[in-house]
Amino acid sequence: MIILGLNAYHGDSAACLVRDGAIVAAAEEERFRRIKHWAGFPTMAITYCLNEAGVALGDVDIVAVNSDPGASFLKKVQFTLLQRPDFRFVVDRLRNQAKRQSIESELAAAFPSAVFKGRIVRVEHHLAHLASCFLVSPFHEASVASIDGFGDFSSAAWGIGHGTAIDVEDRVHFPHSLGVFYQAVTQYLGFPNYGDEYKVMGLAPYGQPRFLAEMRKIVRLRERGRYELDTSYFRHHREKIDYAWEGGSPHVGTLYSAALEELLGPARSKEEPLSDRHRDLARSAQAMYEEAFFHLIGHLHERHGVDSLALAGGCAMNSVANGKVLRQSRFKRLYVQSAAGDAGGAIGAAIQAWHQADTAKAVAVPVVQPRSLAGDSIAGRYIMEHAYLGPETSSDDIAELLEQRNSELSANGCIVTRMSDESALCQVTAEAVARGDVVGWFQGRMEWGPRALGNRSIVCDPRRADMKDILNLKIKRRESFRPFAPSVQREYVGEWFEEEGDVPFMMQVYQIRPEKRSAVPAVTHVDGSGRLQSVYRETNSRYWQLIDAFRAATGVPMVLNTSFNENEPVVCSPQEALDCFLRTRMDLLVLGDWLVRRDS
Repeated sequence: MIILGLNAYHGDSAACLVRDGAIVAAAEEERFRRIKHWAGFPTMAITYCLNEAGVALGDVDIVAVNSDPGASFLKKVQFTLLQRPDFRFVVDRLRNQAKRQSIESELAAAFPSAVFKGRIVRVEHHLAHLASCFLVSPFHEASVASIDGFGDFSSAAWGIGHGTAIDVEDRVHFPHSLGVFYQAVTQYLGFPNYGDEYKVMGLAPYGQPRFLAEMRKIVRLRERGRYELDTSYFRHHREKIDYAWEGGSPHVGTLYSAALEELLGPARSKEEPLSDRHRDLARSAQAMYEEAFFHLIGHLHERHGVDSLALAGGCAMNSVANGKVLRQSRFKRLYVQSAAGDAGGAIGAAIQAWHQADTAKAVAVPVVQPRSLAGDSIAGRYIMEHAYLGPETSSDDIAELLEQRNSELSANGCIVTRMSDESALCQVTAEAVARGDVVGWFQGRMEWGPRALGNRSIVCDPRRADMKDILNLKIKRRESFRPFAPSVQREYVGEWFEEEGDVPFMMQVYQIRPEKRSAVPAVTHVDGSGRLQSVYRETNSRYWQLIDAFRAATGVPMVLNTSFNENEPVVCSPQEALDCFLRTRMDLLVLGDWLVRRDS
């Protein structure tokens, strides 16, 4: 059985392909369109997934979509009758719902020479999120939670997962939402772009939570892990908000009302310098989110008594809160997949549709043994222990590209060398990193999700206190308060971090041990933390070998890892990697077995 999973008509549009219960390919549309968080119908990602699997659209049995416009119908009617929102708000919602029901016509328009003979399966938004974390996790049983902005009239859902089934026990419905709370504060703090919440999370450690009392007026905790908003501080429930979800960069209009400025003071403009007040507001918003988050998961542990937790939804991208789960809750194991946000719903919809299908009962799923993640192999389940599900480029194609652009490379003073010995390649690259070079590292299949995890990465020396400034000068040009992350060999996590655990997808922030912080200042945030990626030899041998060579030379079993891009989506193809290298001041580019170095 072949299932195509989609996240469509929303930010981070994406596609994945599942064959007989195993994930074959997955990618976000932004990587092909070269527009961050691209929203719309993911035609190019679908094309990639079909090509990677060697199938045509006509071979697909099911197209599973992470949205069911018919979900929560009675709740929608009840809200409309009781709240009587602006008429334009209702019309806009109906228009969006109609658009989301046109999958067949979208497929016909995108693939005019193919005939889709299968069926469309709609998976409710939060069930898709829950499936995306639990049904690919190494846990036979776990508490599960999905927390985000909104999807299918809910902003959160939680329950228990067991074997191949998920029991959704409770929800938070529109208009209450932790995701909307955090996004509204993000806008209020002068970060207007879709997806800017991570900037507030990065800014928060520089402040103090002195506005927490005000935040508690905005978000109120309720019984059974629930929470609600004081809606007087928001606009999304009563007015038509400008949303753009089709064919380009997503946009969300202002979510907060004038009452929020009366409570917190004037909003920051995008150009206004950051002050201590803004830093304190960021810290307070993060603290409020964590209060509500731990209130919810505390209820889950008390209810189920299960020590494993699987998280998904856009709020599960809050790696700071995630990193405190094992320290501040009674949970002992945590799984957050690499695309926890809406893109991950493509995998969730496909995997959920697979387990719902009658055929699944008769097919032996090729279970991936969890060599690196703590857990047990589970009958009938595919375990997602790595994120390398995107396109890759052969060595011959890279050689052809470099030959085609030989004159351009020569004009830029570049020397090209091929190294077929992997150990020597990693050794030479590690020596360059140890010298302080900024290295573009392009290998294997592209990562699934927003994090570069050692195949589309820029790699640097974490020991240099000035490396953040060097990176921002040469390539990134981003805010000084935003941290860079460490990729650390899994064997050394406990030696360098206060928490011991598996963090393959860079979704948790841990405290670096106090005695180690001065050794790696470039990846140590102001509060002593680091958003680590634990690297396993079994799942990314070449990247592990690079770090091992750096460890042998320096005694430090980690490198600074940031995404291979320059204010654009992470590079997908070797052409994009080469373009980024040439237009920036990167020192060395490693394309597969090929080294491209500036002769200077």
